[in-house]
Amino acid sequence: MKKIDEIVKFHGHICPGLVLGYRVSAFALKNLDKRSKDEEIVAIVENNSCAVDAVQVMTGCTFGKGNLIFKDYGKQVYTFIKRPSGKAVRISIDWTPPTETEKQKEMWQKYMKGNHSKEVLKEVHLRKTKKIESILKISDKALFKIKHGKMPLPDKAKIYPSIRCETCKEKTMEPRLRVKNGKTVCIPCFER
Repeated sequence: MKKIDEIVKFHGHICPGLVLGYRVSAFALKNLDKRSKDEEIVAIVENNSCAVDAVQVMTGCTFGKGNLIFKDYGKQVYTFIKRPSGKAVRISIDWTPPTETEKQKEMWQKYMKGNHSKEVLKEVHLRKTKKIESILKISDKALFKIKHGKMPLPDKAKIYPSIRCETCKEKTMEPRLRVKNGKTVCIPCFER
């Protein structure tokens, strides 16, 4: 299994979201076998948070291979499906972060408004560290709501020909082309 250091190197820094993705992925791999070399595992992620970088590195599910499916629901929910069996695990984050003091809440608000003074950064770092330690120490049962079952398998990734947009002349995946004023165009040119 990938180490946290490898995930941090890919993502660029350690943060609570990345560590949540690490824990989610570790749980999924325990239940579904090994990392996906091709499309053996499909991951359906319902957010675009830091956690998804950990999912990619650990599980081998990526946009490029077509076995990472993004649903923009803004939910901390991750579903993993094994091919060809359809065996699946749906993992929802159910973790309650450690309680914060009023000072910590105040410093976080200052940070979010652009104050990156030494005092504020020190408190933000302590807040982040406390959350990361909590996520790493807590049991799977306390961290997740888990559903096991079978799911219908999504189609395997398809490779489509690229066709030049008749307006901007950029190559576009064939099923993403639209017709506008009798011309075959890409989505941005269609929406202009």
